[in-house]
Amino acid sequence: MKHVTRIADLGPEALERILARAKEWKAGPPPRHLRGKILGMIFFNPSLRTRASFEAVMARGGGRAIIIEAGAGAWKLEDRVGVVMNADCPEHLKEAVPVMSRYVDVLAVRSFSRSISDEDDNADAVLRAFQKYATVPVISMESAREHPCQGLADLMTIEESFTEPKGLPVTLTWAPHIKPLPKAVPNSFLLTAAARGCEVRVAHPPGFELHHEIRAEAEALAKNAGGKICYFREQDSALIGTRAIYAKAWGPATARELPADSVTRHNDWMITARQMNLAAPEAIFLHCLPVRRNVEVADEVLDGKWSRVIDQAENRFHVQRALLDWLLN
Repeated sequence: MKHVTRIADLGPEALERILARAKEWKAGPPPRHLRGKILGMIFFNPSLRTRASFEAVMARGGGRAIIIEAGAGAWKLEDRVGVVMNADCPEHLKEAVPVMSRYVDVLAVRSFSRSISDEDDNADAVLRAFQKYATVPVISMESAREHPCQGLADLMTIEESFTEPKGLPVTLTWAPHIKPLPKAVPNSFLLTAAARGCEVRVAHPPGFELHHEIRAEAEALAKNAGGKICYFREQDSALIGTRAIYAKAWGPATARELPADSVTRHNDWMITARQMNLAAPEAIFLHCLPVRRNVEVADEVLDGKWSRVIDQAENRFHVQRALLDWLLN
């Protein structure tokens, strides 16, 4: 039984196959390839693009989606093992997951970081519990550690602009925010771009390092694919000549709360036309959305010639359609 909870679950061959199928189906009419299939979607956190895109995939593919929002219309779910359940979670994943598995063909789960520590995020307890107790395939719709569907859509968008990813310079840059955010999206972009052989430049202020296991995994993927990864503590050097700039806010490596003046201290990391003009003339701008305008990215970039954020969001539909086909057919 196949699961897609992280990029490592796919491997280079499946990654290439899914991206190729997504591009092929984007160019042609959507097949009714999911007729009779049911996707169970469990949300521990809110969603716009993820929920809408997966529902659209099932509807256009001839299948159905069941939506469950834990704690809102459904019981709050406990994931800890051996806990005395005398608090606000009346049902445990040990029962809930196998029951849901009896009703659907695949389970998709969205569960964010608990903002405890980077080690807790890396352990990815909720998603690992679903994978352990499920009797059908499990897809991550974003977890504490990774967001594989977003990573696939990111690379599809880049490859639509530049065709050949191998050796392509792309920059993942930290962006300012009003609060610390999880690292799932930057983790997945780094891993997917590395697996496709890009020259990945990662720029962030001191103290905002990604988890060491993610970095090691990305290095191994890059080596296997003929790419490379470079890290920068300042932004401009990472942007010079790059073909794609991916801006994303994430929290610090250790402390779970940013200093009160963090946005002010690092507001020069916001992507503006000045930064875009450091990149190659044909460079594109990416962001997973939602985005805080004029905090992470300036209006002039989001509304300018560089932006591919809407294409990027559309491509969630195409990669998820191909991903479900790979899992179920």
